[in-house]
Amino acid sequence: MPEPNMNFRKGAKVWVEDKHLAWVPAEITDCRGKQVQVQIGSGKTVLALPEKLFPRDADEEEEHGGVDDMTKLTYLNEPGVLYNLQRRYALNDIYTYTGSILIAVNPFTKLPHLYNVHMMEQYKGAPFGELSPHVFAVADVSYRAMMNEGRSQSILVSGESGAGKTETTKLIMQYLTFVGGRAAGDDRTVEQQVLESNPLLEAFGNARTVRNDNSSRFGKFVEIQFDANGRISGAAVRTYLLERSRVVQITDPERNYHCFYQLCASGKDAEKYKLGHPSHFHYLNQSKTYDLEGVSNAEEYMKTRRAMDIVGISHEEQEAIFRTLAAILHLGNVEFSPGREHDSSVVKDQKSTFHMQMAADLFRCDVNLLLATLYTRTIQTREGSIVKALDCNAAVASRDALAKTVYARLLVDKINISVGQDPNSHVQIGVLDIYGFECFKHNSFEQFCINFANEKLQQHFNEHVFKMEQDEYKKEEINWSYIEFIDNQDVLDLIEKVTYQTDSFLDKNRDYVVVEHCNLLASSKCPFVAGLFPSPPEESSRSSYKFSSVATRFKQQLQALMETLNSTEPHYIRCVKPNSSNRPQKFENLSILHQLRCGGVLEAVRISLAGYPTRRTYSEFVDRFGLLAPEFMDTSYDEKRLTEKILQKLNLQNFQLGRTKVFLRAGQIGVLDSRRAEVLDMAAKRIQHRLRTFIAHRKFISARVAAIALQAYCRGCLARKMFASRREAAAAVCLQKYVRRWLLRHAYLKLISAAVCIQSNIRGFSTRQKFLHGKRHRAASVIQAHWRLCRFRSAFHNYKKSIIALQCRWRQKLAKRELRRLKQEANEAGALRLAKSKLEKQLEDLTWRLHLEKRMRVSNEDAKSVEISKLQKAFESLKLELDAAKLATISEYNKNAVLQNQLELSRKEKSALEKEFTMIAEMRKENASLKSSLDTLEKKNSALELELKKALKDANDTVEKLQELEQKNSELQNNMQSLEEKLSHLEDENHVLRQKALAPSPKSNRSNFLKSFSDESPTPSKLIVPFSHSMSESRRPKLTAERQQENYEFLSRCIKENLGFHNGKPLAACIIYKCLHHWHSFESERTAIFDYIIEGINDVLKVGAENETLPYWLSNTSALLCLLQKNLRSNGFLSAGTQRSGGNTGLPGRVSYGLKSPFKYLGFEDGMSHIDARYPAILFKQQLTACVEKIFGLIRDNIKKELSPLLALCIQVPKNARMLAGKSRSPGGLPQQSPSSQWDSIIKFLNNLMDRLRENHVPSFFIRKLITQVFSFINMSLFNRRECCSFSNGEYVKSGLAELEKWIGNATEEFAGTSWHELNYIRQAVGFLVIHQKRKKSLDEISNDLCPVLTIRQIYRISTMYWDDKYGTQSVVAEMREMLNKDSQYLASNSFLLDDDLSIPFSTEDIDIAIPAIDPSDIELPAILLEYSCAQFLTQNQK
Repeated sequence: MPEPNMNFRKGAKVWVEDKHLAWVPAEITDCRGKQVQVQIGSGKTVLALPEKLFPRDADEEEEHGGVDDMTKLTYLNEPGVLYNLQRRYALNDIYTYTGSILIAVNPFTKLPHLYNVHMMEQYKGAPFGELSPHVFAVADVSYRAMMNEGRSQSILVSGESGAGKTETTKLIMQYLTFVGGRAAGDDRTVEQQVLESNPLLEAFGNARTVRNDNSSRFGKFVEIQFDANGRISGAAVRTYLLERSRVVQITDPERNYHCFYQLCASGKDAEKYKLGHPSHFHYLNQSKTYDLEGVSNAEEYMKTRRAMDIVGISHEEQEAIFRTLAAILHLGNVEFSPGREHDSSVVKDQKSTFHMQMAADLFRCDVNLLLATLYTRTIQTREGSIVKALDCNAAVASRDALAKTVYARLLVDKINISVGQDPNSHVQIGVLDIYGFECFKHNSFEQFCINFANEKLQQHFNEHVFKMEQDEYKKEEINWSYIEFIDNQDVLDLIEKVTYQTDSFLDKNRDYVVVEHCNLLASSKCPFVAGLFPSPPEESSRSSYKFSSVATRFKQQLQALMETLNSTEPHYIRCVKPNSSNRPQKFENLSILHQLRCGGVLEAVRISLAGYPTRRTYSEFVDRFGLLAPEFMDTSYDEKRLTEKILQKLNLQNFQLGRTKVFLRAGQIGVLDSRRAEVLDMAAKRIQHRLRTFIAHRKFISARVAAIALQAYCRGCLARKMFASRREAAAAVCLQKYVRRWLLRHAYLKLISAAVCIQSNIRGFSTRQKFLHGKRHRAASVIQAHWRLCRFRSAFHNYKKSIIALQCRWRQKLAKRELRRLKQEANEAGALRLAKSKLEKQLEDLTWRLHLEKRMRVSNEDAKSVEISKLQKAFESLKLELDAAKLATISEYNKNAVLQNQLELSRKEKSALEKEFTMIAEMRKENASLKSSLDTLEKKNSALELELKKALKDANDTVEKLQELEQKNSELQNNMQSLEEKLSHLEDENHVLRQKALAPSPKSNRSNFLKSFSDESPTPSKLIVPFSHSMSESRRPKLTAERQQENYEFLSRCIKENLGFHNGKPLAACIIYKCLHHWHSFESERTAIFDYIIEGINDVLKVGAENETLPYWLSNTSALLCLLQKNLRSNGFLSAGTQRSGGNTGLPGRVSYGLKSPFKYLGFEDGMSHIDARYPAILFKQQLTACVEKIFGLIRDNIKKELSPLLALCIQVPKNARMLAGKSRSPGGLPQQSPSSQWDSIIKFLNNLMDRLRENHVPSFFIRKLITQVFSFINMSLFNRRECCSFSNGEYVKSGLAELEKWIGNATEEFAGTSWHELNYIRQAVGFLVIHQKRKKSLDEISNDLCPVLTIRQIYRISTMYWDDKYGTQSVVAEMREMLNKDSQYLASNSFLLDDDLSIPFSTEDIDIAIPAIDPSDIELPAILLEYSCAQFLTQNQK
């Protein structure tokens, strides 16, 4: 739809084509030869041909709501139409005019404010175009035209599936019943019947398709008939091309017609008709979609029944309709199987017989006749009738034909009869809800007919638009010539005349009715069913088939429709589907543009462009373009004459002046706009020039006025300042005179008063000093005595505690050393053999000790009960003494109070007696005696308090002794249990060692290995016979020495060489496991190959570089252990007994199940031979576990050795950093220096460690455990160092901990685990060090809020060692220290240092659970191992 070429200038607004958005706005930036350069909204620059561009009006873009009529667009082109619809759709303005055509865009949401009664009142009688575009406006225009002109009208609603045609049709009928109904007195008015026919037709004619949940599968033309007064008097419904094949055949995810699903969900009615879920019926379960989103089938069924009531269908007829639907569903479940005769068929089974009986009962006909009509046909000849049997396929086709025939005749005729037609009506309004163009992946005969009907309607639409265009020209009385437009008559002729030889077309075009079916149902006892099939004419009774053509019938219906439309005044509504996902506020440009082209909207625009597409009223034209000819604006010309003058001045041709409008050819409005833009540009430049001149002049005037005012103000300020200075000098001289006099007088008076005060104070001070000197002398003597006692006692206790701590540390060191030695001995297989004799002796010793412990336990319990009874009696006596002491103390307190009262009375008497000089000496004596008595009372009181404290202390000591006795009792019980467990373990271990003695001990030389390897037993699947027979007959032939030597050399090469990894799997472990499994080593009763592997691994660990060898073998040994564990478990050997004690690395903890009877190893017990043959494999599993733990411990110890010197450098802040930190922060500020290179070296060390472990594919389980213990070591090392207890070092360590936290976050939880929690001690200690105002913190706040993990003893140590090297503040006040010291005395342990964790934090079961399963089958054998013949089976497995 191109417009004539026009000259585009630089800066012009245009539309450019885009493959994603169809059209995008752009601006011309340059012209390059035959092409122009444009810049689109995203900033991208492209080249385009001028004929590919369309002009765009920038003023229309400011109107964000768009225009309500496309003919009002300045440039009526394809992109202008598209983007006008988009702007209006964004504001929920879904209706737009294109002349008299209404375009409706489906909003996919409810807009109730557009369709209420108030809105219908607004559009009732309003002129077309006065209000906003609306479907009510089109309906009102058709109604007013019918009433004014007396001519029938038609409203054509078209669009693709899902565009909203059905809803638009409902709204039109709703408005027509509003303006032409509600006149009759009957409750069931005609307009109500018309409205309720819509949901009824939807239930029986709509279905779910791929594009729409409520797609009309037929075209309908509703004729609403009116009387002379404009009231609705009748209605009729015509349908076109009902999709009958959908009744018997659907595809997923589509559905059959809604009425079937509503009937299945009807509850009691469904039970009455023997119906159930739709998945039970063949006509419905071909698709798995049974329900629609947001729709209830049961509720829709009730709405359908109410619609039938309103339409006028009686309850008997309703029951007959739904009974017929149920019969169709049962008929679809009837299946056929071949009969006894050739090409015959019978009912398949009992289920099909049941459905056949139900269908006959619901049709109210004979079941035998129904069967006969389905699988036989009767042919009438001259000689008589011939009965032909049908095969299974023909019987199914006959069944489906009956179902389609019954459904097609079911409802429409009944609705027409119920609503009723008015034969006296002369005018009517027809509403056509027709299907739009359909193009699917597989198009059928129905799509052919649908598209043919749309072509017919498109031709009618083009002719109508062309006619409206001509009427517009005639109305304006302009000269015009014939306008050419695309006529699709040739396409219609081609579709009508050509015969297609396609099989599917012929099958679907063939619409035959079986006469036997009609005769059968015509004889039904149900009047409704019999009425659907009237008696056929006599000439058709000779054949069983009554053929007709679907295309012929559809063509006749369509021709009748076109005749009806030609006899009416048409009105067009084009429905548009904005997107394919049925979502609101989503506008797909390409899809909508395609619909506009197919719907004829753009064709109407093209027809307008072929004539005079741009038309403006004279007033609008003069208002917009009058500035192009200002010399004519002040004259007395009328608007038409002014328009002509303007066009003549611009030398424009091909325009027409009508009666009220000016008509322009396509492109001429662009020329006018470009000239108008040039005039506006020149005017803007001239205005800007004048405005800049005015602003500069005004600025100069204001600056000059401001300068004059500023000068005058400055001169006034200087004069006032000089006068003020002179006046202040004179006032100052006067003030000085009076001030000097006042100061001298004030100083004299002050001196006199000070001399008097000093004299009085000196006299009083000397008197008080004499009194205080005596008092202090006495108090000092008491304090010195107590202090000396406390100092010597504290020194003794500290000395005693230090000696005990030193002894504990030494014993701990010896115990750890012994523990390491025992672990090393336990990890070696030779230690087990050496310990055999020792364990046997220890077993007897432990048995004797157990009996002794039992006897001692009985005697201790008796002694304990006697001692407890004694202590309870002593406690009761002490309690009584304590009560007596309390009573004595209370009495003394009372006496003391009496004496104090007497003292107060004596003081009062003393003040009274001081007036009498004669009684002074006697009162002094009495006062001295009272003082002496008071001193004695105070001494007695203090003595009683000491006795009370002593009694309380004795009581507490007694309670502690009782608690210690209870603890000793529980410890003895625990010792007894541990001894019993050790005894059982020793028994099991002794038993295992005895069985091990049956096999020869492994030697280091190669010959012993070969000898033991040659004694391996066959597979354990064979039953073990008695010992003497099995040793001679059941063993496999021995392998040759050369073969065995090659096997050992192959394993040695696998261990010594670094084979690397394949897809994260360690090759050495996988190859060793596959070889052992292939050689049946796991099933041998005696073998030394496992010891050879363990010794080889130990040798490699001693020789190789630790940083590279240890991670490599940790990955390989753990993988080999998991594979061995999987093998043992798959054969059912590992059970709950062996897994329960997997955390212990010793032999008794690893082999504790199934080893009770030594006869099991010799084959004397049936069914247990597998356990006997697995002993070397179990021992190999224990050795591998010990090897994994050993490697893990070596890696951990090496890390700690390398990390210790780095941590020593990170404890104290460097001097230069300390100086910079002191200068760059205040007491309330934060450090500004980042951690130094010492912490960076630790981070670098951790990164290298992580890279090394991950390069060797160490499982994340081991990495997580290793990193956790490393951070625990960092926590212990930093916390135990005294140098950290300063403010600067605390800040330095805190910054380093932040770097460690960042590293943990980068390492992720998979590898770091809970490492950050291991730093809780040092984190809380450092946090306590760097806080300010520690003296204001209470013990409760420190222990609960700041340092909840630290003990009281550790907090006390930090507080006493803390020193502030930056601000000189103190740690805690003396009272806090005394409280901490007091609490620390009652602790069970005085240790405040943290211990290093040297344990192995995992067990065999933990390894098996944490490490994922390894499949060794897909590995590739390295090239260095291909030379060994014993490994050829590995290469064969690869092939």
